[in-house]
Amino acid sequence: MTEISMPPNPSPWRRATAAYAKLLEILLAASVGILVIPVTLQIISRYTPLIPSYIWTEEMARFMFIWTIMIGAMVGIRESQHFEVDVWPNLSRRSEAMVRILARLGVLALALVFVSAGLEFTRFAWNRTSELADLPLWLIHVAWPVAGVTWIVFAGEQIVDEMRILVGANQ
Repeated sequence: MTEISMPPNPSPWRRATAAYAKLLEILLAASVGILVIPVTLQIISRYTPLIPSYIWTEEMARFMFIWTIMIGAMVGIRESQHFEVDVWPNLSRRSEAMVRILARLGVLALALVFVSAGLEFTRFAWNRTSELADLPLWLIHVAWPVAGVTWIVFAGEQIVDEMRILVGANQ
């Protein structure tokens, strides 16, 4: 598995995507930490009369879980930590770059589905609110197109890197 390495003099685009990736890592850690709160409250409400069981905790935990998964998927694409199988372990550097390009094209195809269907999903939720917390549902549904656009950016950056190997710029 490869991680995008910053060139000696990274372009402003590379610095921006690296900063965005760092922000996503911080948000991922924060969302996991925040997720603990409503889940803990939900557990307490089930077994004690201290907290009413109908409060917003289940809904909030579900919403945080969705965002945690999407942010984790974004970070996973950036770091090439998603599921990978080495079918051809003894390939040349260029052949390996070609296989990775094909894999990244699959990621791009899925990302386009997330963007297009996610926009429709978000439009559907635009004027709706959640039942208990009364949150606008588009705040939850927008996670899908945001993930898709982020995957396009990160996978596109990786394709550019692999193309450099393929054409011989990085030997």
